[in-house]
Amino acid sequence: MRSPCTREASQACFHNFCHLPSEPQSPTSITTVSESRHVLEVAMGSLIYPNSQFTNHESLPSLQESFSNFTKAFPQYSQTDQADKIREQEYYHLSLSNHVCFDYIGHGLFSYSQQRSHSWEAPFASTSSASPPSRQYSSGLEPPFFDISYKAANLHSQIQYGGQMSELEYEMQKRIMALMNLSEDDYTMVFTANQLSAFKLVADSYPFQSNQNLLTVYDYENEAVKVMIESSKNKGARVMSAEFSWPSLRLKSGKLLKKVRRKRKNKRGLFVFPLQSRMTGARYSYLWMTMAQENGWHVLLDACGLGPKDMETLGLSLFKPDFLVCSFFKVFGENPSGFCCLFVKKSSSSILKDSTGTCIVRLVPARRPSQISEELANEDVETEERTKQEIHVDDNLQGSSSGPIFRQQTSEVTSDPQETKEISVNHEAPEIEESVASFESSKSQIIAGYGSGHSHLECRGLDHADSLGLILISARARYLINWLVNALMSLQHPHSENGNPLVRIYGPKVKFDRGPAVAFNVFDWKGEKIDPSIVQKLADRNNISLSKGFLFHIWFPDEYEHEREQIIETRTSKGGKVLNGTREKLHSGISVVTASLGFLTNFEDIYRLWAFVSRFLDADFVEKERWRYTALNQMTIEV
Repeated sequence: MRSPCTREASQACFHNFCHLPSEPQSPTSITTVSESRHVLEVAMGSLIYPNSQFTNHESLPSLQESFSNFTKAFPQYSQTDQADKIREQEYYHLSLSNHVCFDYIGHGLFSYSQQRSHSWEAPFASTSSASPPSRQYSSGLEPPFFDISYKAANLHSQIQYGGQMSELEYEMQKRIMALMNLSEDDYTMVFTANQLSAFKLVADSYPFQSNQNLLTVYDYENEAVKVMIESSKNKGARVMSAEFSWPSLRLKSGKLLKKVRRKRKNKRGLFVFPLQSRMTGARYSYLWMTMAQENGWHVLLDACGLGPKDMETLGLSLFKPDFLVCSFFKVFGENPSGFCCLFVKKSSSSILKDSTGTCIVRLVPARRPSQISEELANEDVETEERTKQEIHVDDNLQGSSSGPIFRQQTSEVTSDPQETKEISVNHEAPEIEESVASFESSKSQIIAGYGSGHSHLECRGLDHADSLGLILISARARYLINWLVNALMSLQHPHSENGNPLVRIYGPKVKFDRGPAVAFNVFDWKGEKIDPSIVQKLADRNNISLSKGFLFHIWFPDEYEHEREQIIETRTSKGGKVLNGTREKLHSGISVVTASLGFLTNFEDIYRLWAFVSRFLDADFVEKERWRYTALNQMTIEV
């Protein structure tokens, strides 16, 4: 039990940590960008005093006290309470499940309340207001609004010839184009399964044989980029990457500029550029897009790591990338499945070549459990009737060894009207017949489910972001992420001769212009890094979802070269450990834990992450957790 002196000392320490000069009041709800920058710099300057340290997780102030001091430091945070109201009314499962989600990247399409209350007909709403949400938290099976099925079409033919769209797809495309502030006169949109599929589509269709360069700007390992690099190399492309300077991980602009301004301006290649690192939160100027285009590059803008309203700041009517990729998931904190959208600028589509593959998808209505039962029953009846017919046909063919085999011919129109595929269905091959039956069933569902008078797709998750607006969302995220970064840096091991911090932040720290994501690692009292997988597993068992990543393309100046051997890890291209005699290509970088904040994140979420990480101040925390879960017959944590 702590003594009163210890408790008072910790409270005084925290007041020094978070009791800051108040922001100037403004008659408007949110100040201008310049005012906000000044306010944050003044406030955060007071947050980084060297004596703002915590060496014991039990000395942390309570949630209530922390929030009180937080709102005193940032009084305008209360003006973002509309986001809290939306969370309470539409995403109440986050509170009921007591789970904190820092692992969602992209844009949420629907709300949890919409999913639960509207069930099968949720996407198409006949009224503008929804019924009051039920407060009963249930894990019952509900339709996730839509499923995806792969489409036999390549990107070039899809762009050139298009294809028939269901009403669901048409309405979804229209809503997303409006969100992205893009015109159908300028861009064609294609649905893909995920970011990896979108990047593969572009890589397989891009003429790397003539435009032989691929230049990427990523401070972390990205699976989609890896697939693009592999595809481009198979076509003879020269792959280049931007570099990031240690320890700030700032983009080395001079080196990147030299690569952008290469010779043979008319055949530069593809410039792949994210405006923000979805791991470190580092932001890059969108003027790089213009510079690349002026120097003959085609530009792919990766918007998957951007916030829900960040696209409004781009002015895409002025900075038009040739390709744009953005991800969408169904319901935040509930259903992370979804799709990715690839936008191709029509004036650039002529460069695309025919390719193979089935990365393009179509959206089909999801089936309710009752529908599945009915379909299974109908299939049983149809199978019985089919068997009788086959027996009758076989009887008629008895005695004629050279007689024709009974076949049914079915034609499927592809996205290219000049091409048709005939699927030959042999009744002796039921698996092929079932595939055709499934296709016909999906087609009939589209007609029956979305051709009966519904005409408006309600994506309430996107609507909520629209209602809050860019300024409110950005200000809220700015306060939360900077407080979290500073809070993590305030944790320090006790009785440490060198003052070893518990947490190391990679990339931007307390900074006005940073994204709502943070990459970090936890270290023990001896200064050794705790495996990010261990941190992730323990967080998950405390109802906190974190992600992992691998930072690379890091450039070390001479004065930091001695740190390189201590910091940099080497692993295989597949992420495994390096074994003696391995012939796989090796990658050097830093494995990290990452947390991403969204517009639904609140102060309690970041406080819980801070409190969880602080538990590593206990030197025996990992070992205690390992034995505790072993005793409970849970999966052990390997340490």
